[in-house]
Amino acid sequence: MDYCMKIHAMNAQMDHTPLAMVDTYGCQQNEADSERLRGYLSEMGYGFTDDEHKADLVLVNTCAIREHAEQRVLGNVGALTHTKRANPNQIICLCGCMAQEEHVAKKVRESYRQVDLLFGPHALWRFPELLWRFRATGKRVFEHTDEAGSIAEGIPVVRQGGVKAWVSIMYGCNNFCTYCIVPYVRGRERSRRPQVILEEIRGLVAEGYKDITLLGQNVNSYGKDLDGPMDFADLLKEAAGIPGDFLLRFMTSHPKDASQKLFETMASSEKIAPCFHLPFQAGSDRILKAMNRVYDRAGYLDKVRRLREQIPDVVITSDVIVGFPGETTEEFEETLSLIEEVRFDALFTFIYSPRVGTPAASMPDPMSREEKLRNFQRLVDRQDQISEEKHAAYIGKTVRCLVDGKDEKGLTARTPGNRLVRLTGEESLIGSFVDVAITGANKWSLFGELA
Repeated sequence: MDYCMKIHAMNAQMDHTPLAMVDTYGCQQNEADSERLRGYLSEMGYGFTDDEHKADLVLVNTCAIREHAEQRVLGNVGALTHTKRANPNQIICLCGCMAQEEHVAKKVRESYRQVDLLFGPHALWRFPELLWRFRATGKRVFEHTDEAGSIAEGIPVVRQGGVKAWVSIMYGCNNFCTYCIVPYVRGRERSRRPQVILEEIRGLVAEGYKDITLLGQNVNSYGKDLDGPMDFADLLKEAAGIPGDFLLRFMTSHPKDASQKLFETMASSEKIAPCFHLPFQAGSDRILKAMNRVYDRAGYLDKVRRLREQIPDVVITSDVIVGFPGETTEEFEETLSLIEEVRFDALFTFIYSPRVGTPAASMPDPMSREEKLRNFQRLVDRQDQISEEKHAAYIGKTVRCLVDGKDEKGLTARTPGNRLVRLTGEESLIGSFVDVAITGANKWSLFGELA
C-alpha cells in the first residue's frame, strides 16, 4: 500500500487522471484476481477505461489452460504495438497464468518489446511494488519466479456490477492431472482463513450482492492445510447462516473429494444454489487413469446418483475433453454413453490441447485432428439436444429468479440452478429476486415473463 501511495503521488502530478484498462481472459479465478488488480489501480489514482487507445496503462490478465487462449492473448498483445506507438508513455503489463510459464516469459521478453511488466499469479500481491520499480527506473520488470505461493489479505477490491461477486476461498491445486498446467502456474493448495472469508461474505451481503460464488481450483479440498477442523462443507454451512437474501454458489469441484457431507449440506439450506459443476473429463476408465483423475466411471456415477437423491432438482454441469492422447473411438463412445446416462444440463466441451511441461504433452497421440473434430461435433450435437429437452421441461413452471443484468435483447436473469432466463421488464428490477413464468426455451436459455 506504501507503493500505491507513491504511484498515486506521481499520478497526481499528471495533467490528467491516468486511465487503466484491465483485459481478463480465462476462468472466474482470473476475474477475481482482476478485481484485486483494479483495487490496487484505484488506490494508485487510476481511473478505468475499456479502450486501449485511451489507456495510460493496459494490464492483460491471462489464461494458460488451452493453446487457443494463449495465441489469442499474444495476438492481442502484439496489436498493442500500435497503441504504444501512438502513446510512447503507455505502460503494458502482462500477468496471470501465462506469465508464470517460463517459455512464455522468454518469448515475451525477446519478441514483445512493448511489454514493460510481466508477473505471475504468485506475485499478484506485489503488483504495486513491481509497477513502481518500472516507473522509477524505466527498465522492464519480469517477475515469474517459481515459489510455493502465499496468501495476502487486505488487498483492495474493485468489483464490476453490484449483483454478482466472486470470493476466492483457496488458491492452487495438488491434483496434477496429466493434461493440466494449473498446479505449475498457480502452485500448491493453500486455504484462506475461514473467519476472513466469512467476513468478506458478510460485507458483500451488506453491500447488496445477491449471487456470491466461492472459488477454488478444487473447493472440495478447502481446509486440508488449516490448523482448525474446517472443511468445505463446514465453510458452506457457516456462509449460508449469514443473515440476508442471497444465493451461494461454488466452483470448481473435483469428483474425488465431492462428499456425502457436502451433498447433505447443500440440501439443508435454500441459500445454497441447487447447482453443481462436477467435471468428469472422460467416460473411459483407462483414459481417466491416464489423466490421473483418481476416480473411475462407476465412482463418478455413484456421486451423481447420491447428489440427486439429496437434491432431486439439482442442475449438474460438467467439463469434458475430447481426443486425449491415445483415446480410441471406442473410448470416446464411452464418454458419449456417460453423457446419455447422466443427462447433464450443460457441458463445457474441449478438444485436448497440449500444454508445455505437462506429462500428457509427451504421450503418443495417433488419432487425427479430423477424427477428433468429428467426435467433438457428435458430442456437442447430442448435448445440445439434451440441454434443449431439459430446458423445455421448465415451460409452464414459475421459478424464482435473480435479475442480474440486461443486454440488447432485454433483461437477463438466473434460476437458482444458474439457467439463463430472458424476460422483459424495467431496469429497476436488476438485483431483485422475482417470480418468472417460463413461457419458452431453447438449448441455450429460457424465456419468461414476470409472474
